[in-house]
Amino acid sequence: MKFFNQVVCFIVGALFIFSGLVKAIDPKGTAIKLGEYFEVFATDLPSMSSFFHFLNQNALYLAIIFVVSEVVLGTALLVGFKRKITVWLLFLMITFFTFLTFYSAYFNKVTDCGCFGDFLPLEPWESFTKDVVLSVLIIILLVQVKKLTNKSSFFTFVTVSSITLLTGFLTFYAVYYEPPVDFRAYAIGKNIPKQMEAPEPAQYLYLMSKDGQQYEMDSYPTDPSYKYDSMILLNPKEIEPKITDYSLWDDEGDFTKESLTEKRIFILVQNVEKGNFNEFDKIKKMIDEVTSKDATIKVAILTSDTKQAIEMLKKNQNIDFPFYYIDGTVIKTIARSNPALWMLNEGTVVGKYSPNDIPSSVEVLELFK
Repeated sequence: MKFFNQVVCFIVGALFIFSGLVKAIDPKGTAIKLGEYFEVFATDLPSMSSFFHFLNQNALYLAIIFVVSEVVLGTALLVGFKRKITVWLLFLMITFFTFLTFYSAYFNKVTDCGCFGDFLPLEPWESFTKDVVLSVLIIILLVQVKKLTNKSSFFTFVTVSSITLLTGFLTFYAVYYEPPVDFRAYAIGKNIPKQMEAPEPAQYLYLMSKDGQQYEMDSYPTDPSYKYDSMILLNPKEIEPKITDYSLWDDEGDFTKESLTEKRIFILVQNVEKGNFNEFDKIKKMIDEVTSKDATIKVAILTSDTKQAIEMLKKNQNIDFPFYYIDGTVIKTIARSNPALWMLNEGTVVGKYSPNDIPSSVEVLELFK
């Protein structure tokens, strides 16, 4: 039984560490996902809407607490530090996550729980099943908690403390800058036009009838004696493009195709009121230097805010860049910072920066070579 308990501890601890780390590199993404849940709860439970709106406003802080806790508790379980309290805390956490994933799956409210960040998107019922399995394993540990080996010592204390500090540093780095590892479709090196195409051709199974019998065929028969009944798409996930919602427009029309040509520097502005424009003078200086040396590089603002807000921003910052609208979810997927710099060279992402990490003009010019 001791060996079995150790195996369960290893599985639970490793899964929590993995889940926490893939979210720790992008805590703002986890905050966005939590915000989606809180918005749903605020709508579905109007009597508690003010509470869930409050949680939504503080989703980033909650996300940091969750992802750091996942890694720290998973580590504590593996090294045997304070196992009794660790198992109880894991039980409380998995109970919360199981409720979220069940609500998401049963009511089809949030289609991706974000359990493993953008690294491994899961369908709602897959997420719920994963949490149920983890819940069962943690309940087993709860039942056996008095028999679990407790290895609390100076070494395990230092280990857990070090992991706490390192994970905290990683999350705050990802918040201050952009995520250090990017699994999104708009990451550096990705070609946007290619990802808007189907990666594989559609494959069908044709159901045909002849002489009272039904046949399954990989291709449509040329024999006219076969009667068509129906067809089944065999690879629905494989033909889904990675990017399906990238679209830019302004008052004059669509700008999507044009945005994926030539050299482009886009200033992404999710929300003017909530943006960090303290370093915007550095952005303007860098852009002036870049465009003076390479006039083929075109600059524009992409925003999900209103025209009035952007016009006010342009006036306050003394800039005259054209601006285009983009869906709010897409702009948050492209970059977590507000504002952010996003650079495309003929549709391929070559740079992405937060206002706290503005590159020099030399670096930017090098990106477009």
